[in-house]
Amino acid sequence: MRRAADGSHDDSAERVDTDRRSGPSTFAILNRMLDMHAYRFDTTVVQADAEDLQSHLAKAYRGKIRPLCNCRDPEPGIPMYIAQFDGRFLIKRMPGTAGQHKLGCDSHELPPELSGRGAVVGQAVQDGGDEGPTTLRLDFSMSKSSGRTAPEASGKESDTVRTDGTKLTLRGLLHYLWEEAGLNRWSPAMAGRRSWYVVRRALSEALHGKTAKKAPLAQQVFVAEPWSKERDAELTARRIAAMAELMKPGKTRAMMIVIGEVKDIVPSRFGMKLILKHLPSFPFMMDTDLHRRFEKRFANAIGLWDSVDDARLVVIGTFFLGPTGIASLATLSAMVVTGNWIPFEDAYDKMIVDALSADERRFIKSLRYNLADDQALASCVLTDTVEPIALYVATPGAAPSARAALEGLIADSEIDGWLWEAGEPMPILPSPKYPRPARLALPAPTKAAGADE
Repeated sequence: MRRAADGSHDDSAERVDTDRRSGPSTFAILNRMLDMHAYRFDTTVVQADAEDLQSHLAKAYRGKIRPLCNCRDPEPGIPMYIAQFDGRFLIKRMPGTAGQHKLGCDSHELPPELSGRGAVVGQAVQDGGDEGPTTLRLDFSMSKSSGRTAPEASGKESDTVRTDGTKLTLRGLLHYLWEEAGLNRWSPAMAGRRSWYVVRRALSEALHGKTAKKAPLAQQVFVAEPWSKERDAELTARRIAAMAELMKPGKTRAMMIVIGEVKDIVPSRFGMKLILKHLPSFPFMMDTDLHRRFEKRFANAIGLWDSVDDARLVVIGTFFLGPTGIASLATLSAMVVTGNWIPFEDAYDKMIVDALSADERRFIKSLRYNLADDQALASCVLTDTVEPIALYVATPGAAPSARAALEGLIADSEIDGWLWEAGEPMPILPSPKYPRPARLALPAPTKAAGADE
Protein backbone atom coordinates (compact mmCIF):
# COMPACT_ATOMS: atom_id res chain seq x y z
CA MET A 1 0.00 0.00 0.00
CA ARG A 2 1.17 3.54 -0.67
CA ARG A 3 2.70 5.01 2.46
CA ALA A 4 4.64 8.20 3.01
CA ALA A 5 8.19 7.94 4.28
CA ASP A 6 6.95 8.27 7.86
CA GLY A 7 4.50 5.38 7.39
CA SER A 8 1.45 7.59 6.91
CA HIS A 9 -1.11 7.21 4.15
CA ASP A 10 -0.24 9.08 0.97
CA ASP A 11 -2.80 11.87 0.62
CA SER A 12 -1.92 12.56 -3.00
CA ALA A 13 -5.03 10.63 -4.02
CA GLU A 14 -7.13 13.32 -2.34
CA ARG A 15 -5.92 15.98 -4.74
CA VAL A 16 -7.06 16.41 -8.31
CA ASP A 17 -4.28 15.45 -10.69
CA THR A 18 -4.19 18.58 -12.82
CA ASP A 19 -1.47 17.15 -15.06
CA ARG A 20 -3.58 14.15 -16.07
CA ARG A 21 -7.01 15.81 -16.11
CA SER A 22 -7.34 18.83 -18.35
CA GLY A 23 -11.00 19.24 -17.39
CA PRO A 24 -14.23 17.37 -16.63
CA SER A 25 -15.76 15.25 -19.38
CA THR A 26 -19.13 16.07 -20.92
CA PHE A 27 -20.54 13.06 -19.09
CA ALA A 28 -19.18 14.33 -15.76
CA ILE A 29 -20.72 17.76 -16.38
CA LEU A 30 -24.07 16.11 -17.15
CA ASN A 31 -23.82 14.10 -13.94
CA ARG A 32 -23.07 17.25 -11.95
CA MET A 33 -26.24 18.77 -13.39
CA LEU A 34 -28.16 15.67 -12.27
CA ASP A 35 -26.64 16.07 -8.79
CA MET A 36 -28.22 19.49 -8.36
CA HIS A 37 -30.92 19.40 -5.72
CA ALA A 38 -33.42 22.21 -5.31
CA TYR A 39 -35.76 23.29 -2.54
CA ARG A 40 -38.96 25.30 -2.75
CA PHE A 41 -39.70 28.16 -0.38
CA ASP A 42 -43.30 29.15 -1.17
CA THR A 43 -43.01 30.06 -4.86
CA THR A 44 -39.21 30.45 -4.87
CA VAL A 45 -37.03 27.53 -6.02
CA VAL A 46 -33.45 27.59 -4.70
CA GLN A 47 -30.65 25.25 -5.77
CA ALA A 48 -28.90 23.31 -3.01
CA ASP A 49 -25.56 24.93 -3.89
CA ALA A 50 -26.95 28.47 -4.28
CA GLU A 51 -24.99 31.17 -2.47
CA ASP A 52 -28.18 32.58 -0.93
CA LEU A 53 -29.53 29.22 0.33
CA GLN A 54 -28.52 30.04 3.91
CA SER A 55 -30.49 33.29 3.86
CA HIS A 56 -33.59 31.45 2.61
CA LEU A 57 -33.16 28.80 5.31
CA ALA A 58 -32.69 31.44 8.02
CA LYS A 59 -35.87 33.24 6.97
CA ALA A 60 -37.85 29.98 6.84
CA TYR A 61 -36.42 28.89 10.21
CA ARG A 62 -37.53 32.12 11.88
CA GLY A 63 -40.95 31.90 10.24
CA LYS A 64 -41.32 28.19 11.09
CA ILE A 65 -41.89 27.43 7.40
CA ARG A 66 -41.12 24.00 6.01
CA PRO A 67 -39.13 24.04 2.77
CA LEU A 68 -40.15 21.48 0.17
CA CYS A 69 -37.75 19.10 -1.55
CA ASN A 70 -38.18 19.60 -5.29
CA CYS A 71 -36.74 16.22 -6.33
CA ARG A 72 -40.02 15.07 -7.93
CA ASP A 73 -40.77 18.30 -9.79
CA PRO A 74 -43.33 18.89 -11.34
CA GLU A 75 -45.05 16.78 -8.66
CA PRO A 76 -45.79 18.43 -5.29
CA GLY A 77 -42.76 19.02 -3.08
CA ILE A 78 -41.93 16.84 -0.06
CA PRO A 79 -41.84 18.64 3.33
CA MET A 80 -38.44 18.98 5.02
CA TYR A 81 -37.37 20.58 8.29
CA ILE A 82 -34.54 22.94 9.23
CA ALA A 83 -31.95 22.47 11.98
CA GLN A 84 -29.31 24.92 13.19
CA PHE A 85 -25.70 23.76 13.66
CA ASP A 86 -22.46 25.65 14.21
CA GLY A 87 -23.89 28.93 12.94
CA ARG A 88 -25.34 27.31 9.81
CA PHE A 89 -28.75 25.96 8.85
CA LEU A 90 -29.16 22.36 7.71
CA ILE A 91 -32.09 20.98 5.77
CA LYS A 92 -33.27 17.56 6.98
CA ARG A 93 -35.64 14.84 5.84
CA MET A 94 -38.88 14.43 7.80
CA PRO A 95 -39.22 11.04 9.55
CA GLY A 96 -41.05 8.43 7.50
CA THR A 97 -40.68 10.26 4.16
CA ALA A 98 -37.55 8.53 2.77
CA GLY A 99 -39.54 6.46 0.29
CA GLN A 100 -41.31 9.54 -1.09
CA HIS A 101 -38.08 11.06 -2.40
CA LYS A 102 -36.83 10.35 -5.89
CA LEU A 103 -34.06 7.84 -6.43
CA GLY A 104 -30.78 9.76 -6.35
CA CYS A 105 -32.10 12.46 -4.01
CA ASP A 106 -29.98 12.78 -0.86
CA SER A 107 -33.13 12.19 1.19
CA HIS A 108 -33.99 8.91 -0.55
CA GLU A 109 -33.32 5.76 1.47
CA LEU A 110 -32.65 2.22 0.32
CA PRO A 111 -35.37 -0.41 0.80
CA PRO A 112 -34.86 -2.42 4.03
CA GLU A 113 -33.65 -5.56 2.25
CA LEU A 114 -30.72 -3.70 0.65
CA SER A 115 -29.18 -2.29 3.83
CA GLY A 116 -28.75 -3.11 7.50
CA ARG A 117 -30.40 0.22 8.31
CA GLY A 118 -33.88 -1.25 8.05
CA ALA A 119 -33.19 -3.55 11.01
CA VAL A 120 -32.32 -0.70 13.40
CA VAL A 121 -34.61 2.20 12.41
CA GLY A 122 -37.52 2.47 14.81
CA GLN A 123 -35.72 0.50 17.51
CA ALA A 124 -32.06 1.39 17.94
CA VAL A 125 -32.66 4.61 15.98
CA GLN A 126 -35.74 6.63 16.91
CA ASP A 127 -36.03 9.71 14.71
CA GLY A 128 -37.60 12.71 16.42
CA GLY A 129 -37.62 14.96 13.34
CA ASP A 130 -38.06 18.64 14.18
CA GLU A 131 -40.04 17.73 17.30
CA GLY A 132 -36.92 16.61 19.14
CA PRO A 133 -33.55 14.88 18.78
CA THR A 134 -33.03 11.48 17.21
CA THR A 135 -32.44 8.98 20.02
CA LEU A 136 -29.86 6.22 19.58
CA ARG A 137 -29.72 3.13 21.77
CA LEU A 138 -26.19 1.77 22.11
CA ASP A 139 -25.22 -1.75 23.11
CA PHE A 140 -21.89 -0.71 24.63
CA SER A 141 -21.04 1.16 27.82
CA MET A 142 -20.02 4.81 27.90
CA SER A 143 -18.67 4.73 31.46
CA LYS A 144 -15.92 2.96 33.37
CA SER A 145 -16.17 1.83 36.97
CA SER A 146 -13.10 2.50 39.10
CA GLY A 147 -12.92 -1.14 40.18
CA ARG A 148 -12.32 -2.39 36.63
CA THR A 149 -9.39 -1.87 34.32
CA ALA A 150 -11.78 -1.53 31.38
CA PRO A 151 -15.12 -2.75 30.06
CA GLU A 152 -15.01 -6.04 28.18
CA ALA A 153 -13.07 -5.67 24.96
CA SER A 154 -15.24 -5.99 21.89
CA GLY A 155 -12.90 -7.98 19.72
CA LYS A 156 -15.11 -11.03 19.31
CA GLU A 157 -17.70 -11.21 16.56
CA SER A 158 -20.51 -11.82 19.04
CA ASP A 159 -19.60 -8.59 20.82
CA THR A 160 -19.49 -6.32 17.79
CA VAL A 161 -21.80 -7.75 15.14
CA ARG A 162 -25.27 -9.10 15.74
CA THR A 163 -28.65 -9.16 14.01
CA ASP A 164 -30.43 -7.66 17.03
CA GLY A 165 -31.81 -4.30 15.93
CA THR A 166 -32.78 -2.98 19.36
CA LYS A 167 -29.36 -1.43 20.00
CA LEU A 168 -26.52 -0.22 17.80
CA THR A 169 -23.19 -2.03 17.95
CA LEU A 170 -20.02 -0.01 17.50
CA ARG A 171 -19.93 -0.91 13.82
CA GLY A 172 -23.65 -0.22 13.56
CA LEU A 173 -23.08 3.28 14.94
CA LEU A 174 -20.19 3.89 12.53
CA HIS A 175 -22.29 2.77 9.55
CA TYR A 176 -25.24 4.88 10.73
CA LEU A 177 -23.11 8.03 11.00
CA TRP A 178 -21.40 7.27 7.67
CA GLU A 179 -24.77 7.01 5.94
CA GLU A 180 -26.21 10.06 7.74
CA ALA A 181 -23.17 11.98 6.52
CA GLY A 182 -23.78 10.81 2.94
CA LEU A 183 -20.34 9.21 2.76
CA ASN A 184 -21.71 5.97 1.30
CA ARG A 185 -23.03 7.89 -1.73
CA TRP A 186 -20.98 8.69 -4.80
CA SER A 187 -21.34 10.78 -7.92
CA PRO A 188 -18.77 12.10 -10.41
CA ALA A 189 -19.16 15.60 -8.94
CA MET A 190 -17.40 14.36 -5.78
CA ALA A 191 -14.22 13.29 -7.56
CA GLY A 192 -11.15 14.92 -6.02
CA ARG A 193 -13.22 16.67 -3.35
CA ARG A 194 -13.30 14.25 -0.41
CA SER A 195 -10.52 15.15 1.97
CA TRP A 196 -10.49 14.46 5.72
CA TYR A 197 -11.76 18.02 6.18
CA VAL A 198 -14.88 17.18 4.13
CA VAL A 199 -15.34 13.81 5.86
CA ARG A 200 -15.04 15.35 9.33
CA ARG A 201 -17.44 18.17 8.51
CA ALA A 202 -20.02 15.69 7.18
CA LEU A 203 -19.67 13.49 10.29
CA SER A 204 -20.00 16.54 12.57
CA GLU A 205 -23.25 17.50 10.85
CA ALA A 206 -24.46 13.90 11.14
CA LEU A 207 -23.81 13.94 14.90
CA HIS A 208 -25.92 17.06 15.34
CA GLY A 209 -29.42 16.49 16.69
CA LYS A 210 -28.67 12.98 18.02
CA THR A 211 -28.71 11.80 21.63
CA ALA A 212 -27.40 8.62 23.27
CA LYS A 213 -27.31 7.66 26.95
CA LYS A 214 -29.44 10.78 27.63
CA ALA A 215 -26.74 13.16 26.37
CA PRO A 216 -25.99 14.89 23.05
CA LEU A 217 -24.03 12.48 20.87
CA ALA A 218 -21.82 15.28 19.54
CA GLN A 219 -20.42 15.77 23.05
CA GLN A 220 -19.56 12.07 23.29
CA VAL A 221 -17.82 11.57 19.95
CA PHE A 222 -14.38 12.94 19.10
CA VAL A 223 -13.39 13.30 15.44
CA ALA A 224 -10.00 14.97 15.04
CA GLU A 225 -9.67 18.16 13.03
CA PRO A 226 -7.23 18.12 10.09
CA TRP A 227 -3.78 18.45 11.62
CA SER A 228 -1.04 20.84 10.58
CA LYS A 229 2.22 21.66 12.31
CA GLU A 230 1.39 25.37 12.39
CA ARG A 231 -1.89 24.75 14.24
CA ASP A 232 -0.69 22.00 16.57
CA ALA A 233 -0.94 24.02 19.80
CA GLU A 234 -4.40 25.34 18.89
CA LEU A 235 -5.69 21.87 17.98
CA THR A 236 -4.23 20.34 21.15
CA ALA A 237 -6.01 22.94 23.29
CA ARG A 238 -9.33 22.17 21.61
CA ARG A 239 -8.82 18.43 22.06
CA ILE A 240 -8.10 18.86 25.77
CA ALA A 241 -11.25 20.98 26.16
CA ALA A 242 -13.37 18.40 24.29
CA MET A 243 -12.12 15.61 26.59
CA ALA A 244 -12.22 17.57 29.85
CA GLU A 245 -15.25 15.61 31.11
CA LEU A 246 -13.17 12.43 31.08
CA MET A 247 -10.79 13.80 33.72
CA LYS A 248 -13.44 14.40 36.38
CA PRO A 249 -12.85 12.16 39.43
CA GLY A 250 -15.50 9.79 40.77
CA LYS A 251 -16.42 6.15 41.22
CA THR A 252 -17.68 6.06 37.64
CA ARG A 253 -15.71 7.85 34.95
CA ALA A 254 -17.12 8.84 31.59
CA MET A 255 -15.80 7.49 28.31
CA MET A 256 -15.93 8.94 24.81
CA ILE A 257 -16.11 7.54 21.30
CA VAL A 258 -13.31 8.24 18.83
CA ILE A 259 -13.62 7.95 15.04
CA GLY A 260 -10.57 8.29 12.85
CA GLU A 261 -8.29 6.92 10.15
CA VAL A 262 -5.54 4.60 11.33
CA LYS A 263 -2.00 5.67 10.59
CA ASP A 264 -0.29 2.80 12.40
CA ILE A 265 -0.54 0.24 15.19
CA VAL A 266 2.81 -0.20 16.92
CA PRO A 267 4.19 -1.90 20.04
CA SER A 268 4.40 0.09 23.25
CA ARG A 269 6.28 -0.78 26.43
CA PHE A 270 3.38 -2.75 27.93
CA GLY A 271 1.09 -3.45 24.99
CA MET A 272 0.23 -1.71 21.73
CA LYS A 273 -0.74 1.79 20.70
CA LEU A 274 -3.00 2.90 17.89
CA ILE A 275 -1.96 6.09 16.12
CA LEU A 276 -4.58 8.01 14.17
CA LYS A 277 -3.90 10.39 11.34
CA HIS A 278 -4.46 13.98 12.43
CA LEU A 279 -3.61 12.98 16.03
CA PRO A 280 0.13 12.29 15.65
CA SER A 281 1.05 13.10 19.27
CA PHE A 282 -1.99 11.56 20.99
CA PRO A 283 -1.88 7.73 20.70
CA PHE A 284 -4.58 5.39 22.01
CA MET A 285 -3.19 2.59 24.16
CA MET A 286 -4.39 -1.01 23.66
CA ASP A 287 -3.78 -3.88 26.06
CA THR A 288 -2.54 -7.12 24.52
CA ASP A 289 -5.93 -8.84 24.92
CA LEU A 290 -7.85 -6.14 23.03
CA HIS A 291 -5.18 -6.06 20.33
CA ARG A 292 -5.32 -9.84 19.91
CA ARG A 293 -9.10 -9.81 19.63
CA PHE A 294 -9.04 -6.87 17.24
CA GLU A 295 -6.56 -8.59 14.91
CA LYS A 296 -8.61 -11.80 14.95
CA ARG A 297 -12.03 -10.21 14.49
CA PHE A 298 -10.96 -7.71 11.82
CA ALA A 299 -8.31 -9.79 10.06
CA ASN A 300 -10.06 -9.30 6.69
CA ALA A 301 -10.29 -5.52 7.03
CA ILE A 302 -6.67 -5.27 8.21
CA GLY A 303 -5.54 -7.51 5.35
CA LEU A 304 -7.35 -5.36 2.79
CA TRP A 305 -5.92 -2.18 4.32
CA ASP A 306 -2.44 -3.65 4.07
CA SER A 307 -2.73 -4.99 0.52
CA VAL A 308 -5.06 -2.68 -1.41
CA ASP A 309 -3.18 0.33 -2.73
CA ASP A 310 -5.62 3.14 -1.91
CA ALA A 311 -7.37 1.57 1.09
CA ARG A 312 -7.87 3.35 4.40
CA LEU A 313 -8.73 1.77 7.74
CA VAL A 314 -11.35 3.69 9.73
CA VAL A 315 -11.85 2.76 13.39
CA ILE A 316 -14.44 3.57 16.01
CA GLY A 317 -13.80 2.85 19.66
CA THR A 318 -14.62 3.83 23.21
CA PHE A 319 -11.79 5.19 25.35
CA PHE A 320 -11.09 6.66 28.77
CA LEU A 321 -8.34 8.89 30.15
CA GLY A 322 -6.06 7.78 32.95
CA PRO A 323 -4.90 10.14 35.73
CA THR A 324 -1.99 11.23 33.55
CA GLY A 325 -4.24 12.08 30.60
CA ILE A 326 -3.22 9.05 28.54
CA ALA A 327 -6.04 7.58 26.41
CA SER A 328 -6.76 3.84 26.63
CA LEU A 329 -9.17 1.99 24.36
CA ALA A 330 -11.92 -0.09 25.92
CA THR A 331 -13.71 -1.35 22.78
CA LEU A 332 -12.85 -1.16 19.12
CA SER A 333 -14.39 -1.80 15.70
CA ALA A 334 -13.24 -1.04 12.16
CA MET A 335 -14.13 -0.81 8.49
CA VAL A 336 -11.99 -0.48 5.39
CA VAL A 337 -12.76 2.26 2.85
CA THR A 338 -11.48 3.35 -0.55
CA GLY A 339 -9.43 6.44 -1.19
CA ASN A 340 -12.78 8.21 -1.70
CA TRP A 341 -13.98 6.97 1.71
CA ILE A 342 -16.50 4.47 0.27
CA PRO A 343 -16.68 1.36 2.52
CA PHE A 344 -16.03 -2.06 0.98
CA GLU A 345 -15.93 -5.59 2.39
CA ASP A 346 -13.68 -7.62 0.09
CA ALA A 347 -11.71 -7.45 -3.14
CA TYR A 348 -14.82 -8.13 -5.27
CA ASP A 349 -16.75 -5.36 -3.53
CA LYS A 350 -13.81 -3.03 -4.21
CA MET A 351 -13.76 -4.00 -7.90
CA ILE A 352 -17.41 -3.01 -8.27
CA VAL A 353 -16.88 0.32 -6.51
CA ASP A 354 -13.80 1.03 -8.63
CA ALA A 355 -15.61 0.11 -11.86
CA LEU A 356 -18.54 2.38 -11.02
CA SER A 357 -16.25 5.26 -10.06
CA ALA A 358 -14.11 4.90 -13.19
CA ASP A 359 -17.25 4.86 -15.34
CA GLU A 360 -18.48 8.08 -13.67
CA ARG A 361 -21.58 6.42 -12.25
CA ARG A 362 -23.81 7.49 -9.38
CA PHE A 363 -24.49 4.92 -6.66
CA ILE A 364 -25.15 4.16 -3.00
CA LYS A 365 -23.00 1.67 -1.10
CA SER A 366 -25.01 -0.73 1.06
CA LEU A 367 -23.87 -0.92 4.70
CA ARG A 368 -24.40 -3.78 7.14
CA TYR A 369 -24.95 -1.95 10.45
CA ASN A 370 -25.67 -4.84 12.88
CA LEU A 371 -26.07 -7.57 10.27
CA ALA A 372 -23.78 -10.60 10.49
CA ASP A 373 -20.92 -10.79 8.01
CA ASP A 374 -22.33 -13.89 6.32
CA GLN A 375 -25.82 -12.45 5.79
CA ALA A 376 -26.69 -11.79 2.13
CA LEU A 377 -26.58 -8.10 1.19
CA ALA A 378 -26.36 -6.00 -1.96
CA SER A 379 -22.99 -4.45 -2.76
CA CYS A 380 -24.25 -1.18 -4.29
CA VAL A 381 -27.41 0.35 -5.73
CA LEU A 382 -27.20 2.35 -8.96
CA THR A 383 -29.01 5.69 -8.76
CA ASP A 384 -28.43 6.91 -12.33
CA THR A 385 -30.58 4.27 -14.03
CA VAL A 386 -34.22 4.62 -15.08
CA GLU A 387 -35.18 2.46 -12.10
CA PRO A 388 -32.88 1.54 -9.20
CA ILE A 389 -30.76 -1.56 -9.77
CA ALA A 390 -29.06 -3.45 -6.93
CA LEU A 391 -25.65 -4.99 -7.64
CA TYR A 392 -24.82 -8.33 -6.02
CA VAL A 393 -21.70 -10.50 -5.86
CA ALA A 394 -21.69 -14.30 -5.58
CA THR A 395 -18.36 -14.96 -3.88
CA PRO A 396 -16.42 -18.03 -5.09
CA GLY A 397 -16.44 -20.91 -2.63
CA ALA A 398 -19.46 -19.64 -0.69
CA ALA A 399 -21.50 -22.28 1.13
CA PRO A 400 -24.66 -23.52 -0.66
CA SER A 401 -26.77 -21.96 2.09
CA ALA A 402 -25.17 -18.56 1.45
CA ARG A 403 -25.84 -18.85 -2.28
CA ALA A 404 -29.46 -19.82 -1.61
CA ALA A 405 -29.86 -16.83 0.73
CA LEU A 406 -28.45 -14.48 -1.93
CA GLU A 407 -30.76 -15.84 -4.62
CA GLY A 408 -33.71 -15.52 -2.24
CA LEU A 409 -32.80 -11.91 -1.48
CA ILE A 410 -32.63 -11.05 -5.19
CA ALA A 411 -35.94 -12.79 -5.91
CA ASP A 412 -37.80 -11.19 -3.00
CA SER A 413 -36.45 -7.64 -3.42
CA GLU A 414 -38.66 -4.98 -4.98
CA ILE A 415 -35.54 -3.67 -6.73
CA ASP A 416 -34.20 -5.25 -9.92
CA GLY A 417 -30.88 -7.02 -9.46
CA TRP A 418 -27.59 -7.51 -11.34
CA LEU A 419 -25.45 -10.49 -10.31
CA TRP A 420 -21.73 -11.04 -10.75
CA GLU A 421 -20.49 -14.61 -10.41
CA ALA A 422 -17.13 -13.50 -9.06
CA GLY A 423 -15.33 -16.60 -10.35
CA GLU A 424 -16.03 -15.28 -13.85
CA PRO A 425 -15.33 -11.94 -15.58
CA MET A 426 -17.53 -9.09 -14.39
CA PRO A 427 -20.63 -8.66 -16.62
CA ILE A 428 -21.38 -5.36 -18.31
CA LEU A 429 -22.85 -2.94 -15.79
CA PRO A 430 -26.44 -1.73 -16.32
CA SER A 431 -26.55 1.36 -18.54
CA PRO A 432 -27.28 4.77 -17.02
CA LYS A 433 -30.44 6.69 -17.86
CA TYR A 434 -28.34 9.19 -19.78
CA PRO A 435 -25.63 7.17 -21.60
CA ARG A 436 -22.11 8.53 -21.82
CA PRO A 437 -21.95 10.71 -24.93
CA ALA A 438 -19.49 9.82 -27.65
CA ARG A 439 -16.27 11.76 -27.38
CA LEU A 440 -16.08 14.46 -30.05
CA ALA A 441 -12.97 15.02 -32.13
CA LEU A 442 -12.03 18.63 -31.45
CA PRO A 443 -10.06 20.69 -33.99
CA ALA A 444 -6.43 21.31 -33.17
CA PRO A 445 -5.87 24.67 -31.47
CA THR A 446 -4.65 27.43 -33.78
CA LYS A 447 -1.55 29.36 -32.87
CA ALA A 448 -1.90 32.93 -31.80
CA ALA A 449 -0.42 35.55 -34.05
CA GLY A 450 3.26 36.03 -33.31
CA ALA A 451 3.56 32.80 -31.36
CA ASP A 452 6.88 30.99 -31.47
CA GLU A 453 7.20 28.08 -33.87
